[in-house]
Amino acid sequence: MRERIQLAALMAPGAILFAAFFLLPLAQLVVIGGSGKLGWSAYWAVFTEIRYLKSFGATIALSIAVTLFTLGVSGIAGVFLERNRFRGRALLTAMLTLPLAFPGVVIGFMVIMLAGRQGLVPDITDLLFGERLVFAYSMAGLFMGYVYFSIPRTILTVMAAAEKIDPRLEEAARSLGAGSFMVARDVILPALKPAFLAAGAICFATSMGAFGTAFTLATRINVVPMVIYTEFTLQANVAMAAALSFVLGGITWAALAFARSLSGSSVAASG
Repeated sequence: MRERIQLAALMAPGAILFAAFFLLPLAQLVVIGGSGKLGWSAYWAVFTEIRYLKSFGATIALSIAVTLFTLGVSGIAGVFLERNRFRGRALLTAMLTLPLAFPGVVIGFMVIMLAGRQGLVPDITDLLFGERLVFAYSMAGLFMGYVYFSIPRTILTVMAAAEKIDPRLEEAARSLGAGSFMVARDVILPALKPAFLAAGAICFATSMGAFGTAFTLATRINVVPMVIYTEFTLQANVAMAAALSFVLGGITWAALAFARSLSGSSVAASG
């Protein structure tokens, strides 16, 4: 009995903080979502009104594309950096992780400087083809910005996982006649699966809810964070903004939970 009391006393501060900063605000968000003109039908409207469906579809598609591209680039780069030692490796790793220091708004301005109306890409395409290619203010620009800040944390995760792969497994596979492709497919990728699932889930969740970059580039971009901002500030529709926020959080949480369930049965091969 005494041990239970001590355990409860130790858990009480964490439980209080969890209730105060997560459960109560979340409950308040749910209540606000049902307090507007539509009542609780606001949550149904998220799934039935075309403009909301389109924004969710575009956001999910963009997040999936960013996740897949980031995992591909970061997987190759992370394994290469972990397996090879060369002059300038530390500097290259530091440069690849530099975007972690920039907030989303800064990254948005960097995309504008690269592919905006007065950016580098339009100047080059105008010089080469006589036509200015501007894509900073579209989904392509947002994709570039999201990939830019997603790659660094994914590379670090992959490098940490690749360091733990037992090299004897690769040697055994090669001794049995496996080529480089088969080693990568049957040894390296399965060993990195938990890292890919964890990094991919975080990348997807971040892309779903990122606001700063979208706000900076939001000329023709219809993603859910921007719709929530518009409903809250321009339309003064607080209830709909709350309903959209809750649904967005639910989708993101479901993606994270799904990734955890997949990685729970996966164990990286390590020495």
